[in-house]
Amino acid sequence: MNAKVHKQVKARVNRVAGQIAAIQRMVEGDRYCVDILTQIAAARSALDALGVELLTNHLESCVLGHGTGTEHQCAKPMTRQQLLAEVQTTLSRFLK
Repeated sequence: MNAKVHKQVKARVNRVAGQIAAIQRMVEGDRYCVDILTQIAAARSALDALGVELLTNHLESCVLGHGTGTEHQCAKPMTRQQLLAEVQTTLSRFLK
């Protein structure tokens, strides 16, 4: 992950963490259920956006860039079929 993407991902993670902390404070403060549910929806949306950003980066660097040296340092050498299987598994988990 390049430095720009890393910074964007980190900012999104921090935003989600803040939203989760806000939900916790709302529950502890016995806030109105609808307000808590609204905050949960916002956190879900933020998590989805984070997932899309990470998935896009993975496809660009690790799948399309496989074998070019642009993939993540932890990426394992794989065949095209293995890469496809990994993407299918990742998508099915992400879309649940």
